Amino acid sequence: MNPLNHVAIIMDGNGRWGLKKKNSRNAGHRAGLHSVEKIIKETIKQNIQYLTLFTFSTENWKRPKKEITYLLNLLENFLVDKIEDLHEQNIKLNIIGVKNFSKKLNSILNISEKKTSKNTKLQINLALNYGSKFELLNAFKNLNKNNEKISEKNLKKYLQTKNIPDPEILIRTGNTKRLSNFLLWQIAYTEIFFEKKLWPDFNENDYIKIIKSFKKIKRNFGSI
Repeated sequence: MNPLNHVAIIMDGNGRWGLKKKNSRNAGHRAGLHSVEKIIKETIKQNIQYLTLFTFSTENWKRPKKEITYLLNLLENFLVDKIEDLHEQNIKLNIIGVKNFSKKLNSILNISEKKTSKNTKLQINLALNYGSKFELLNAFKNLNKNNEKISEKNLKKYLQTKNIPDPEILIRTGNTKRLSNFLLWQIAYTEIFFEKKLWPDFNENDYIKIIKSFKKIKRNFGSI
């Protein structure tokens, strides 16, 4: 049976769900938070150590300003409301990406990370203003700046996931089959599951089904 330490998720389909159900993309983003909470609980039940959630990409800045503002306010309010609960559950919050948000949101992110930094039950990596191409370019720039030899070992030191094991599973909801500039280096040998359901409809049973399927896969990593 395959060991499972890290699950990464592209939570796609919130906006489409909102338009379909409530005639509002923002309603879908709000509903998506309920799925986040369900998956966090199930991740703990499954004794998985790392959960990485693609929350806001570098490309998401292209969206309408009103939607961006709503998304970031939603994140801000979620952390203010839930950080104590996450802390009590022994959950560590870690941000990957570039924190160039408002002073208020940056402060909330920093406080949340600091408060939960010693927790050990589950590490949730929020990919915020994250893009894998930027991450890789930045890693190469640092190698060059520090006059280091280009090697896999040295490059990994400068990735934003440098202390995090690569995910064994990547799930993308929303019936879209692409990676969208997410963890391109880290998922070289990750098992990828594309789920038809939109993110707000994705539940614990869907998650468990994927985990069970993963555990039956013969993983060769290039060998026979």
